Amino acid sequence: MSEVSSVSAAIAIQRRPSPLIVFGSGAVIGVLGGLIGLGGAEFRLPLLIGLFGFAALHAVILNKAMSLVVVLTALPARLFALPYSDIAAHWTVAANLLAGSLLGAWLGASWATRMHSRTLYRVLAVLLVAIAAALLTTHLGHVGHLELPTLARVVTAVIAGAGIGIVAALMGVAGGELLIPTIVLLFAVDIKIAGSLSLLVSLPTMLVAFARYSRDNSFGVLRENIRFVVIMAAGSIAGTILGGLLLGVVPAAALIPALAALLLLSSVKVWRHE
Repeated sequence: MSEVSSVSAAIAIQRRPSPLIVFGSGAVIGVLGGLIGLGGAEFRLPLLIGLFGFAALHAVILNKAMSLVVVLTALPARLFALPYSDIAAHWTVAANLLAGSLLGAWLGASWATRMHSRTLYRVLAVLLVAIAAALLTTHLGHVGHLELPTLARVVTAVIAGAGIGIVAALMGVAGGELLIPTIVLLFAVDIKIAGSLSLLVSLPTMLVAFARYSRDNSFGVLRENIRFVVIMAAGSIAGTILGGLLLGVVPAAALIPALAALLLLSSVKVWRHE
């Protein structure tokens, strides 16, 4: 069987899940993300690989597309919830992080398209562990702020932005789980404003990574699975809204450790994935 035929057969298999399963999976992920104030892409990635059988790079590209849709939906709602003036007052924070994240996103997407599949699986597994650690630190620990001279703060923000851009591009996530604590730590910004600023950084960062992925042949998986993407993204958005409404009903102290454990379990499965 030719390589093209193999790809076509794989795509045919990936189309088999019913729309209800795809929508429901997206909704569950959205609820989990909404409950902790994230888009849920870090939980969607292992599901795309483990449940729906997408190869690592294809899963990352599909995850990036759905993350972009969720961020585009969340950004207007977030800007409506907080006065624009409060966010605009901190535009330099977003600018400093973007100076690094845009370059990082391009580099991360470039590396992902060139990595051997097995290497990418293992990189993703390690990053899932890192996200679990960030989740525990951000939501259960106290994130203070660093007292740095202005120049040192700017340089640190650019470097941190580059690292976050790389991680976001490699995993197909928006990066809020890393951006929010970074903004609070470096700039002592209120966490609600930090959440909105993270979306302002995430959107252009994701677009840059998306543009880089579009230059690779693997980007065809998005065209071939557009119905899957639309249905799962719709489920993710619905779930995120529901999760946001349930915020406070489920105690974070009980939820966060369980979600971190889920990410750790997913990392083991992704590491071992063939």
